Amino acid sequence: MMESTLRTALVDWLKSDPQLSAALNDVTEEAPSRSAPPWLGIAASASTDWSTKGTKGREVRIAIELHTRGDAADETASLVSLIENRIEALTAAQTGFHLVTSQFLRARAEQRPRNTRAVLLEYRFRLLAA
Repeated sequence: MMESTLRTALVDWLKSDPQLSAALNDVTEEAPSRSAPPWLGIAASASTDWSTKGTKGREVRIAIELHTRGDAADETASLVSLIENRIEALTAAQTGFHLVTSQFLRARAEQRPRNTRAVLLEYRFRLLAA
């Protein structure tokens, strides 16, 4: 339950950023079926128990994938910076859980066919039930 709530909260948080919403065609939990790049979606997530004696908890790992078009790596880098800053600013108090820590784990970028580019950002979130 906390994993899906975090996924929804994260997507909503990213969508609500004025700079990101102006720069991206879509922010979604999955790959959009009809959106042209640039778009951002959750590529994968997994969770494990992170409970304490008295409180349920989860450690959730989320991979977010940014898809862009073109050769301008600096534009993609600017979008990645906006995304990272927004995720780092996610508020701790959420509906259904409390965000204890969030940590960037790794990133991977690749050029793909038809002049597209993809950047995968992986994060770890530790949550306690509210």
